[in-house]
Amino acid sequence: MKWLKSLKEKAKELKSQLMVLYYAYKDPQTKLLPKILLLIALSYALSPIDLIPDFIPLFGYLDDLIILPVLIGLSIKFIPREIMLRSRQRAEEEPLTLKKNWVFAMLFILIWISLITLVLLKILD
Repeated sequence: MKWLKSLKEKAKELKSQLMVLYYAYKDPQTKLLPKILLLIALSYALSPIDLIPDFIPLFGYLDDLIILPVLIGLSIKFIPREIMLRSRQRAEEEPLTLKKNWVFAMLFILIWISLITLVLLKILD
């Protein structure tokens, strides 16, 4: 199970890059496609609901180990190097602390309920 622990650590490391991605998203020189990818990656990473709940053995971290790194990797590929360097520097100098926002959490819950309902309706038809 050493490899699982290693994968969990890598997932945490990727999540630490979210602040850098946030600053890259806020950079006015970031183009539209990277901004869309960044918005999806940040929304997914900050969503209070996982696609696969973490308490499910082995599969619980699948989304954190595959989906999130793919989204982050794609986002980084489309962001110019200078913007990433500025964003990393800014993230080190001005770390963010996210406040708990219940309205934001409720919005995500409603989105997930809507998606699940749509999928179930399609399956049952």
